[in-house]
Amino acid sequence: MNISLSHRTLHFRKPARTSRGEYLTHDAIIITIRDEEGKRIGLGECAPLPDLSSDRDAYTRMSDVARLIEEALQSENYAETLRPYPALLFALESAMYDYQQNPLLYDTPFARSEVGIPMNGLVWMADYDDMLAQVKAKLRQGFRCIKLKIGAIDWPEELRLISTIRSRFSPDTLELRVDANGAWSPSEAEEKMTALAQYGIHSIEQPIAPYQWKEMAHLCRLQEEAKAQGRKYLPVALDEELIGVNSLEEKRLMLDTIGPQYIVIKPTLHGGMTGSMEWASEAGKRGIGSWMTSALESNIGLRNVALLAARVYGPRITFPQGLGTGLLYTDNIEMDLELRGSKMWRAQVEEA
Repeated sequence: MNISLSHRTLHFRKPARTSRGEYLTHDAIIITIRDEEGKRIGLGECAPLPDLSSDRDAYTRMSDVARLIEEALQSENYAETLRPYPALLFALESAMYDYQQNPLLYDTPFARSEVGIPMNGLVWMADYDDMLAQVKAKLRQGFRCIKLKIGAIDWPEELRLISTIRSRFSPDTLELRVDANGAWSPSEAEEKMTALAQYGIHSIEQPIAPYQWKEMAHLCRLQEEAKAQGRKYLPVALDEELIGVNSLEEKRLMLDTIGPQYIVIKPTLHGGMTGSMEWASEAGKRGIGSWMTSALESNIGLRNVALLAARVYGPRITFPQGLGTGLLYTDNIEMDLELRGSKMWRAQVEEA
């Protein structure tokens, strides 16, 4: 087999804002594997996020990627060798599985185009009117689970937006998830989470910045206590907290120390396919829920996240996943994906 690399700069239709700032473009390295005749092909995407991915500084040159791939493939276990480089590991695993049509990913109802994967509708940070317009657009598209990025605009305005949504749609008809991207201090997080709990929110992702295990564990325990006492509570989902926690022993220690209600798994950030399956398995053993999310990849990475989610969460996946990034770019890469209402489908591919 022959491996080639190419660079792609993707351009956002509109700035993608989080509490850390905004993205206008996103750079990706595409791994392509072909057989000697050039007929069989496998694709993977290495797209670490600036200021976030643990391996963001490892790919300053294309030659760095080529060297790491060569060294990994010469080792006994390329996935183990690439543990420190989750974005590259995800890309190489994806390309290898695609090239091999490995049953791990391609023997599921989703891969066979028999079922779609339910998704949450993502509402990006903006002013009140813009975010409300985004919510309305998602509802018209058929979404019944919406995730709001919060933590960057005025807090009363964010709370007013959530109150407005809840006044029109009860928790039984619309599931709300919020993502603070670590924007709050531990003290203000406790106060704001108490306020949010009154609105029947499904969960909050990363209320405080990562690497504050003691403080995060405290927030998770407060919610468990509120639930036990019959009070309104707000489950915590870890996201950025998982970045850089690459070994199996570290994963177990973190989950046992913090005790979250959920974790959000992003293969590009959280250990590639191998690491993501470890996270899901270890969380499940502890009664911790999880779901899978893309991390601003192009359609190549999005497709592979969807294939992995279909494998990890079973043949008839029902819990909404975070796969809604395919329409973010003006110059995305065509892949066999279709958005039908609030579900992601793999388009039917005719046999040659």
